[in-house]
Amino acid sequence: MVENIPSLEEMIQSATELFRKTYKVEPSVIVQAPGRVNLIGEHIDYNDGFVLPMALPLRTVLVGKPICGFEASMVSMASEADSGTHPYNFNISKEALQVSEPKWANYVKGVLANYKGGSFPAFQVAIVNSVPIGGGLSSSASLEVATYLFLDAISGEKIKVSKVEKALACQKAEHDFAGMPCGIMDQFISLLAEDSNALLIDCRDMTYFSVPFDDPNIVILITNSNVKHSLSGSEYPTRRRQCQEAATLLGKRSLRECTIEDVKKLSALGASEEHIKRARHGVSEIIRTEQAAKLFAERRYEEVGKLMVESHNSLRDDYDVSCPELNQLVELAMKVEGVMGARMTGGGFGGCTVTMVKAFAVDKVIEMIKTNYHLNPKFFICKPSQGASIIKAII
Repeated sequence: MVENIPSLEEMIQSATELFRKTYKVEPSVIVQAPGRVNLIGEHIDYNDGFVLPMALPLRTVLVGKPICGFEASMVSMASEADSGTHPYNFNISKEALQVSEPKWANYVKGVLANYKGGSFPAFQVAIVNSVPIGGGLSSSASLEVATYLFLDAISGEKIKVSKVEKALACQKAEHDFAGMPCGIMDQFISLLAEDSNALLIDCRDMTYFSVPFDDPNIVILITNSNVKHSLSGSEYPTRRRQCQEAATLLGKRSLRECTIEDVKKLSALGASEEHIKRARHGVSEIIRTEQAAKLFAERRYEEVGKLMVESHNSLRDDYDVSCPELNQLVELAMKVEGVMGARMTGGGFGGCTVTMVKAFAVDKVIEMIKTNYHLNPKFFICKPSQGASIIKAII
């Protein structure tokens, strides 16, 4: 079944109702920030590579208002929120901001601790989210970015900060308060996305370029495997470390500076087979992503699709971050005429696949997967969406 994606208006209404019910007052601020799907360029943002994500119509909405005092209060409608629909209160002074339960609140605390826009007051806020949690579509970054814009709104952003600086602050929030050494992609696309465009991000110098993706005959189908992953353990940091160690062994600052020929030298330099595989994925994925952006701009979608499949195979075989469920979803999608490419997306070990398919074949892909996949998948049909915004700010 294709999931109904709630409209922004519906989410604002739900968040406003939750806020009224919890705090018995009207909110004065509304912000939103989208999740993302990465079309190609996986596990290379922390290797100074290129990534090509697009923002989704799945998003996080915050409604709230500033209050007096030093204690903030938050309530979330997410079923995964540890506190359910009971408010969670905490001191907003930077000295008091500590990692604690509930886990979801740490993303907000991390943004407060890294906010660059000047001082801000205490606040009450209600949070509604349509980005699947644990699905690899960046629910965490959408919450971080929405929180940052909420602080901008209630503080008046006393110090002007660029969108790039805001993205970096949100990234640091995730490093410090969620223990996730993520790259910059998720926060960048949530803040900088444009409607009907993907975004090619150069993670080495933080430059970015819009890539038109507005063909009505091409659909992005996201399939949630309903296998949940958690990368805050050892797997993500281990791979990041292995990539850096391989680059260092080659005398390079990062895999961005390496070539396929360099990777072939690693064995003679004493690198382990694992380090060689990680490096081979990183270097080849950087090349694929830069090629894909050029092909997208030329509307050569069939060739982009081939690169997507190559990306998945590399993530499966060299980076070891796929799983049987994701592999099966890709294999099933690729059996359907009209599918140009499919791959796992996100950190891996579960989560989602992204399939680029001609519009006439979407229903056939869904039927193929529903008939043959052993779990209960969820499907989202998406187009590139707008980035984060402050919708209302009456202070």
